[in-house]
Amino acid sequence: MKKVHIKLSILITFFSLVYLFPSYAQIKLPALVSDSMVLQRDIPLNIWGWASPNEKVKVKFQGKSYNSIANVKGKWQVKLPALKAGGPFEMYFKGKNEIVLKGILIGDVWLCSGQSNMVHQMGIHNVTYEKDIAEANFPEIRQFWVPTATNMNGPEMDVKKSGWKPANPKNVENFSAVAYFFARDIHQKHGVPIGIINSSVGGTPIEAWTSEEGFKDFPAIQAIISKNRDTTYLNSLKPTRNLQNSPKQDPDKGLTESTKWFDVAYKPVGWKSINIPGYWEDQGIKDLNGVVWYRREIEIPDSLLSKPGKLHMGRIVDADRVYINGKEVGNTTYLYPQRRYSFSKDLFKKGKNIIVIRVENSNGKGGFVPDKPYYIAIGTQKIDLKGTWDYKVGQVFIPLEGRRGPMGISEQNQPTALYNAMIAPFINYKVKGVLWYQGESNSGSGKGYEKLLSSLISDWRTKFSQPQMPFYYVQLPNFGDANYLPTESGWALLRESTFKALKIPNTGMAVAIDLGEWNDIHPDNKKGVGDRLALIARHYNYGEKDLIYSGPLYESATIVDKKIVINFNHIGSGLISNDGQELAEFAIAGVDKKFVWAKAKIVGNKVEVWSDHVPEPKYVRYAWADNPVNPNLYNKENLPASPFRTDD
Repeated sequence: MKKVHIKLSILITFFSLVYLFPSYAQIKLPALVSDSMVLQRDIPLNIWGWASPNEKVKVKFQGKSYNSIANVKGKWQVKLPALKAGGPFEMYFKGKNEIVLKGILIGDVWLCSGQSNMVHQMGIHNVTYEKDIAEANFPEIRQFWVPTATNMNGPEMDVKKSGWKPANPKNVENFSAVAYFFARDIHQKHGVPIGIINSSVGGTPIEAWTSEEGFKDFPAIQAIISKNRDTTYLNSLKPTRNLQNSPKQDPDKGLTESTKWFDVAYKPVGWKSINIPGYWEDQGIKDLNGVVWYRREIEIPDSLLSKPGKLHMGRIVDADRVYINGKEVGNTTYLYPQRRYSFSKDLFKKGKNIIVIRVENSNGKGGFVPDKPYYIAIGTQKIDLKGTWDYKVGQVFIPLEGRRGPMGISEQNQPTALYNAMIAPFINYKVKGVLWYQGESNSGSGKGYEKLLSSLISDWRTKFSQPQMPFYYVQLPNFGDANYLPTESGWALLRESTFKALKIPNTGMAVAIDLGEWNDIHPDNKKGVGDRLALIARHYNYGEKDLIYSGPLYESATIVDKKIVINFNHIGSGLISNDGQELAEFAIAGVDKKFVWAKAKIVGNKVEVWSDHVPEPKYVRYAWADNPVNPNLYNKENLPASPFRTDD
């Protein structure tokens, strides 16, 4: 009887292992350990993978052999000694099968993470950086793009299949623009190979990027993590709707009439005037969610006919489909990308040409974002498309009525979900440091961001077993409507939180208060951000100790003779007004905290601030707004001062 129990126990254990762990009949490597990878120099390295349980694995690299045996879960690992920069090299693996990896470089690896402004590829900004893309010939700068994935139940073993790509005109269009300019600066200055691991997802909060262990001081978040593992709870959140009470949506007339509205044979009737750029809600169309068609007739100069070109239509909220002379030239399904559609040389003709744009919007204001480029480019010539167009409403979205149940949750916004799937699988892979560009999705609760950022930094340093791992981040740029009165600001609160996080050792902050755009949460100036991150790394990690890498940072303030005198760190060669005008964006208040604009001037290495309206000043703020109008305090190295306040 005892033998039967022993055999049964062995069988249960065997089938449990088969169920819990993948079976490997031969060596399998993680996605990052692949051809053309960049390995971190000057630090012992881990190389790992999977095989059959107890399978012997041999790894050969640079003339040395390393042996391992896969454990009962099928995982094996070898440790390589610290290596000097160089390459390309080959790495050889032998178990039941053989694998040879080629083109391996040893240099510096930077993990680049965050949300959409770290995602944004060079190709999205290919007008601004057309020359940089064309001249990208850096085989020793390589990017590994981590595909988007989520897991709310726990860490994954590997990321989705991707690969290391060198920077050339074709590949670089898919490189993160911020990361590329950072890497190019370092590589051109110091000649070391640079690897970029880009693991970032647009529209995601910092909580999604932190591990469960990183939330030990956040009981409310821990409760959410536990709930998200309950399948019954998750199933209860699946979308439900009483469709019987939902009105039937009428079709888009522009696509269902006998002659479609983009067709050259269509005869327009009942169209009205509207301006591009601009939102239709601001031009007499009240609260419309639906489809609006835009139409304009233009003539092309004879000298520009029979030539290819590009149509620039700024940004459109939300989705668009563009037709020229009845032919579709491009479409975009969401609001953020700038519209740049190429057309062939035979598209335009002599005389009248018709441009028709179908715009679909389901929430908020729809139309064409102001202060963006709207023109046809043919060669070096531009034909302006701003001004009066004709419009007609093709479809009105009728609001859904009746009972609607929960609408579910977005997994990529849940605590730990992105860490588990997009960071945890490669914490064995040694890196030089981290570049972080995130915060927009947390701007509604900016005051709590300092603790969240501190926890993420500590968490990642622990997980990567690199307690001093450099962590450099971007302070959010200016964005939104300008306010000409002192005001409260969620974005300013978040900037303050990132400023406070500088007290953590081996961190650095790139101030970007001058690099944003009021009407675009994804500003075009990605090079400025990458360059400023590179200054920090060059100073701390590449031996350029005399390099000024930061603009002025608030240090302290004292009250002297009805003035507040402010001291700064990182004054560089001295403080300046970068436009030669009086210092702006300083506000002052007494004990009542009612802020008014103040006078400010540079006196030596300090700034004096005062106001005749506040005879007993107590508090001062600088650039405290979502989008401060003219924050012009810089050092002579042309790096901007960080926004700050003393009334916290």
